[in-house]
Parts: sequence; structure tokens; C-alpha cells
Amino acid sequence: MPNRVPYDQRSDLENIQSQWSKLSGLLNRGEWSAAVVRAATAAEIAANFAIREESRAKSKLSSAFVDSLLSWANGLSGKLNHLLVPLCPGKAHQKTLKNLAKVADSVNEKRNRIVHRGEFCDVEESGAVIKRTKHFVEALVGTYTPGFKLKDHARV
Repeated sequence: MPNRVPYDQRSDLENIQSQWSKLSGLLNRGEWSAAVVRAATAAEIAANFAIREESRAKSKLSSAFVDSLLSWANGLSGKLNHLLVPLCPGKAHQKTLKNLAKVADSVNEKRNRIVHRGEFCDVEESGAVIKRTKHFVEALVGTYTPGFKLKDHARV
């Protein structure tokens, strides 16, 4: 068995795919709610990736400082609305980012209901959330890495 790179030493793109692979296994076992949480985690890592890319392109802020901003923003909506969208005024993809923020809000809302209220979801609801999340992740990451696609290992 090949040595695996520890999770905290992987790139954001590798971590996104790791979350998506884990999500696929959860779906295959019928763990719908847990799969939604993994999907939302992949979306948040995608937002981290985009913020880091914008930060590298526009500033000389240290990666440690950018990481502290990511923690401060607290969650997917905060990262998009307080960091990423403001980093992109006038950019051609700002409208795309604003539209993606709406998708992210719906994904994050379901994630929060699962995590903070203990709600469950069924196969249909999880499938719908995961499809929206896949669109979000691929569109957001694809803005910075054209052609990015998640590798699916389960039916959604």
C-alpha cells in the first residue's frame, strides 16, 4: 500500500477530492446526512482555495495571515460574503461568485440543520444538496483551475 500524504500536508485541491471521495463512500453506505456534511466541507475548502488564489494574486499577505482570515470568516457564507466577493470588485467573475454564494447558502443551510439541530435527510434530499454542492465546487475551483472536475465514486 503506498504511503499516503497526511491530510494536513495536502493541497486544498487534494483535500477537496478527499472529502468528495469520503462522501462517495458515505452515499454507498446510505449515510445521507453525513454525506451532506462532507459535501459542505468540500465547498468550504473550495472557498478557502479561491480566497488563497485571490490573495496571492492581489497581495503579499502571508499565508498565516490569510489562514487567520479564513478562520475569522467562520463558515462558507462568511468566507464568500466577507472575503471572496469583496476581493473581486469589478472582476468579470464577480457576478458568478455572487450567484455561487446563493448556491452555497442553500448547501450551508442544510449542513447547519444537520450539524446544529441533529436533522436527518433522505436519499432524495441529500442527492439534491450534493448536486448543488458539486456545481458550486466545480464552478468556483474552475474559475482558478480551468477544467477542474471532481472524481465521483458514487451515484448522486
